[in-house]
Amino acid sequence: MKAIQYTRAQSLPEILKQRIAVLDGAMGTMIQRYKLGEADFRGERFRDHGKDLKGNNDLLQLTRPDVIREIHEQYLEAGADIIETNTFGATTVAQEDYSLAHVARELNVSGAKLAREACEKFSSADKPRFAAGAIGPTPRTASISPDVNDPAARNVTFDELKVAYYEQASGLLEGGCDLFLVETIFDTLNAKAAIFALDELMEDSGERLPVIISGTVTDASGRILSGQTVSAFWHSVRHARPLAVGLNCALGATLMRPYIEELAKVAGDTFISCYPNAGLPNPMSDTGFDETPEITGSLVEEFAKSGFLNIAGGCCGTTPAHIAQIAQRVGKYQPRCLHNVPFTGLLAA
Repeated sequence: MKAIQYTRAQSLPEILKQRIAVLDGAMGTMIQRYKLGEADFRGERFRDHGKDLKGNNDLLQLTRPDVIREIHEQYLEAGADIIETNTFGATTVAQEDYSLAHVARELNVSGAKLAREACEKFSSADKPRFAAGAIGPTPRTASISPDVNDPAARNVTFDELKVAYYEQASGLLEGGCDLFLVETIFDTLNAKAAIFALDELMEDSGERLPVIISGTVTDASGRILSGQTVSAFWHSVRHARPLAVGLNCALGATLMRPYIEELAKVAGDTFISCYPNAGLPNPMSDTGFDETPEITGSLVEEFAKSGFLNIAGGCCGTTPAHIAQIAQRVGKYQPRCLHNVPFTGLLAA
């Protein structure tokens, strides 16, 4: 076993005990504002690629890094303490849809470098900034059949997911991310594959980074897509001893409230994160979602006032203006107190 080395993000737990940290907002929403065309996604390198690439946002760190860098900096200017790498779909499993699995690792290395460089630019002694390596759920699920006529069918295995997540996390680590964010979890078995891969990577590398785990409640049933309640989801992943556990995406803050309250109660020894969508989808809105920055900010402020939060940010439909409102409003409140402060990494001794 290699000696464990701790990272610059080890100061993050102390920050979370002192104040509510602010996470950035939506990457996809911001990319849409640039109205990029197929040529932007292809760049010179992929000019002759055999499949359409528009919509493969992860590819932009190779073909339009200026756009990704600018978005990161806008969120940092808005007050974000933590920004996510543009790597939500940067696994071999997801990139296979574009016949680009062979560049998945490079996407993660480049994405982490861009985020880390932006953090260095905006960090100060009294306000360090952190780059979170974003690890999305992949478009394939280990628990649910893709064929309604064959409930036992699967289009991916646990081992395939573990290998893909290991490669992704290894690239993020090489690129300089400060922590890992396993997010938008709709299938706990996928999340367990990511957790297994992260633990294996940390054992192999000897470097231990904090981990945040964030699930997605898909409807008013209060369950994630693979069927678990919020409490059951927490008990399924708590063995990972994450820095924080939370909810993101799917629901706006209004509908998310009872579930983040439940999570804050059951996960007593772990920090809580929350980054909801800007309400429900609305194609007539500038961002494609209902809520203005002021509305989202006021709703997240109520979570902070109620003592639910340690990390607050935004997901789909949120912009730097939304994050600025959240940062301004949650700064008035003390962070949620823990029963026992956890260790700051994954499956640590």
